Amino acid sequence: MPQWFMFVIIGLFGGVTSGLFGIGGGIVIVPALIYWAGFSQHRATGTSLAVLLPPVGLAATLEYYRNGNVDIRAAMLIATTMLVGAWGGAFLANQIKGPHLRLLFGVFITGVGMYLIYGACKRLSWL
Repeated sequence: MPQWFMFVIIGLFGGVTSGLFGIGGGIVIVPALIYWAGFSQHRATGTSLAVLLPPVGLAATLEYYRNGNVDIRAAMLIATTMLVGAWGGAFLANQIKGPHLRLLFGVFITGVGMYLIYGACKRLSWL
């Protein structure tokens, strides 16, 4: 499969999951770039961040805003503090070796998954 086509597939899947669940970059695009395109952890993360701003920041946000589902005040406060956090996180990530960063990423994603499963089971009265 040509590399450009692989990037198209990754982009479409990342876009659909972003629109459906509010995710896409870290959970979809980064692993896809690592395992399908052979990117390093750092390159995948940096590329994912570069990709997300225009399509997610514009298209999905405008649709949610059009339907009255965006709190501008909260978004501005979170965006401002996220700017500082993103810089700090990127600085820290570039100090960590690739395999260690990938392990940390995997532990984080696993923890988020377990938390979501636990919460869903609790709401369904399965626990």
